[in-house]
Amino acid sequence: MGTYIIALDQGTTSSRALLVDGQGKMQGLAQQEFKQLYPKSGWVEHDPMEILGTQLGVLKKLIKDKDIALKDIKAIGITNQRETTVVWDKITGKPVYNAIVWQDKRTAAICEDLKRKGLTEHVRKTTGLVIDSYFSGTKVKWILDNVSGARARADQGTLLMGTIDSWLVWNMSANKNHVTDYTNASRTMIYDIVNLKWDKKMLAALDIPKSMLPIVRPSTYHFGEYETEGVKIPITGIAGDQQAALFGQGCFTKGTAKNTYGTGCFTLMNTGEEPRFSKNGLLTTIAYGLDRKIHYALEGSIFIAGAAIQWLRDGLELIKDAKETETLANSLEGESSVYVVPAFAGLGAPYWDMYARGAIFGLTRDTGKAHLAKATLESLAYRTKDILKAMEEDSSIQMKSLRVDGGACANNYLMQFQADILDTEVHRPEVIESTAMGAAFLAGIQIGLWTLSDIDQNRLMDRIFSPTFDRIKRKRLYGNWKKAVERTKGWEGN
Repeated sequence: MGTYIIALDQGTTSSRALLVDGQGKMQGLAQQEFKQLYPKSGWVEHDPMEILGTQLGVLKKLIKDKDIALKDIKAIGITNQRETTVVWDKITGKPVYNAIVWQDKRTAAICEDLKRKGLTEHVRKTTGLVIDSYFSGTKVKWILDNVSGARARADQGTLLMGTIDSWLVWNMSANKNHVTDYTNASRTMIYDIVNLKWDKKMLAALDIPKSMLPIVRPSTYHFGEYETEGVKIPITGIAGDQQAALFGQGCFTKGTAKNTYGTGCFTLMNTGEEPRFSKNGLLTTIAYGLDRKIHYALEGSIFIAGAAIQWLRDGLELIKDAKETETLANSLEGESSVYVVPAFAGLGAPYWDMYARGAIFGLTRDTGKAHLAKATLESLAYRTKDILKAMEEDSSIQMKSLRVDGGACANNYLMQFQADILDTEVHRPEVIESTAMGAAFLAGIQIGLWTLSDIDQNRLMDRIFSPTFDRIKRKRLYGNWKKAVERTKGWEGN
């Protein structure tokens, strides 16, 4: 006998299932990768049927491998790659086209047209976003405009659209429930995050029939039931991956923030029950909906983070393994005069300079690979400070602590430097599967298994990094970083 929650973590490159026991502890994991499709330059697609097959496959594998009785699985939580969009026929249940992935750039021309129509400020104030091909709305328009017969079928009311959570629930509930949650809706560019409804102006601008849209619910809700072998398991929690990570990190109060150190970095700060709209190019998004309340967040993305470490390994061949960077950085005593600005794909928030390019400053005759490794690690911490500084300015909220997850948070040198340059504690949890844990926690709260207080008390810390720099040193180092950034700007311009 036992009590379990299963979290389905449908990511960009793999589908995963995580088993969590009644004490909120991870007890098992199953994972399967799926194909990435690149039909043209700048296009990225997934097969929705393969996503569904791999996600249900790992769910069944986890149950079998752990020999769990179906009756002991009390709920399922879902977290998903955000913005990736599917359009399907509600009669046949079949997709009319592949899922268009968040990374896809094919709708850039549609975005430029929206800007020419003067919708930039409306999008910012209503949806909290910027007009960009990243988000779901323009992907739906592209499918309706380019797939034969799709526009007519949509106008007849036989097509549905959704982010990956909607696609999974529709199929898992035997085509009964067409739903999404607030967090995923807030990433579509067609949802009013203030009044909590689909935005008529954006639907008209993109020519998307309202009949295609899912019902939007709180992140904890009875979204439907998944029936297998005669047992019905309720689906009771949904959140997009970055919001799920925020929740999984216990960022329940205003001013708490998390940073996920992956290929890029995603930084989110809980800003409370009022949306704070950015003047620094950050996104305003819904953090979660719970207990009839909405919590909002500011979000900033760093394009290059772990990718800069990969560059040291694969591009420069200075290291064989990312873990070597910690040893190299610790081998140097004192401050390094070397700064690496990894603007390989331009600079995102708060600079937004697509013409900036990567650069190394402060080279001297004795500069070696240890200096480059140390400076590259430090660049991740500096870029995180750039984002969090902008968040504090936009929200007028002082950050209380930074909670971290993702592969690079295992690097102790980076985490200590992050604490030092931010002048705040950095909290690294024992379990860094924050995204899947967030989905499990949301599902468990809905069925009364846990409260927010329970989750907060049960979160185990691996280590807390406390700042050691004095104010003068911190100001000097960050000032040098800002000087280095200024000199990378506009490199590709006139």
